Amino acid sequence: MYAVFQTGGKQYRVKSGEQLKIEALPADVGAAVSFDRILMLGEGEGVRVGAPFLDGAKIKATVIAQARGEKLRIFKLRRRKHYAKTQGHRQSFTEVRIDEIVGA
Repeated sequence: MYAVFQTGGKQYRVKSGEQLKIEALPADVGAAVSFDRILMLGEGEGVRVGAPFLDGAKIKATVIAQARGEKLRIFKLRRRKHYAKTQGHRQSFTEVRIDEIVGA
């Protein structure tokens, strides 16, 4: 069975046992987290779609790591204007393991 859930402004399709990187959550490593904004749940003929979310459905997960992604380089240049600007950015993320998908 798989589920589609929403967190951090993005949507993820997951199965039980998967690991994925999501937007940073305020949780410690090893802590249990749950997601209740489930958009779709099931597989094959037994797919349930929420309007917009399913009532009673929940995803239980465990936080594996809190980390930061690769550094992005932002370079802006205006030719012939003597303007050049360099910036960098590293996005924080939380790596979670999906333990259980609960559908009521």
